[in-house]
Amino acid sequence: LPRLKLVAAMMGKDFDDLKSIKSDESNSVSDELVISARGLGHTGTVKPFDLDIHKGEVIGVGGLLGSGRSELARTIYGADKANSGTLKVKDQEVKINQPIDAMNLGMGMLPDDRKAEGIIDDLSIRENIILALQSKNGMFKLMTRQQQNELADKYIELLSIKTPSRETLVKQLSGGNQQKVILARWLATNPDFLILDEPTRGIDVGTKTEIQKLVLELAKEGKSIMFISSEISEMLRTCSRMIIMRDGEKVDELDGDLTEERVMKSIAGGDNK
Repeated sequence: LPRLKLVAAMMGKDFDDLKSIKSDESNSVSDELVISARGLGHTGTVKPFDLDIHKGEVIGVGGLLGSGRSELARTIYGADKANSGTLKVKDQEVKINQPIDAMNLGMGMLPDDRKAEGIIDDLSIRENIILALQSKNGMFKLMTRQQQNELADKYIELLSIKTPSRETLVKQLSGGNQQKVILARWLATNPDFLILDEPTRGIDVGTKTEIQKLVLELAKEGKSIMFISSEISEMLRTCSRMIIMRDGEKVDELDGDLTEERVMKSIAGGDNK
């Protein structure tokens, strides 16, 4: 059995074939540019790079640990302020000095370390889910308790977050369900461009597949997604194009027929043409 079907059989679930969803995603990629970077860089972490991301596209970022994958994403998002180059969002040149600027431009970012930068342990699921939207709205436009409850309930159901209550503390959830809570936080802001940094690391295979399916469904809806992962097979299932990082530099861009061998050669520095 192929690994995906084997996992589905083990879980007792009938997962759709990710490949069929991916072919739909490839067809949904628009000519419209959502992100366009030219010479964007951050001294000491990311060398200046050019990058275009289209509406409805899932673009993968591959490379060895420490290659600059996360740093590239953080530079786009303003978590590390770019000090060279230009960035356009939907054809408008912008300056992103901090993450709130990126959020106001329709971006979201799920960080690679959910414990340190993602979940807030001692808050409830509801409180964790509303954080980004409330921050985006500002303190003069506070959400009512009813609005908070409705938003939390919507995403608990949508993402199948396993919890007895929206008031359950996030630290009481499994790793996979914690990751879903962080995803819900960003989906609640209705982003046009979502950065997912190692979204499936350290979670069970069933939840991994659910998240991969969600990524492809979001692309079908016209969202643009940057998918950073250490697992090449995962990116092959979700991405229509990949960029490769090495020593803080974008060294390659792969599209067309993406294969594990081709990606591994590029990561290792071999000829992949």
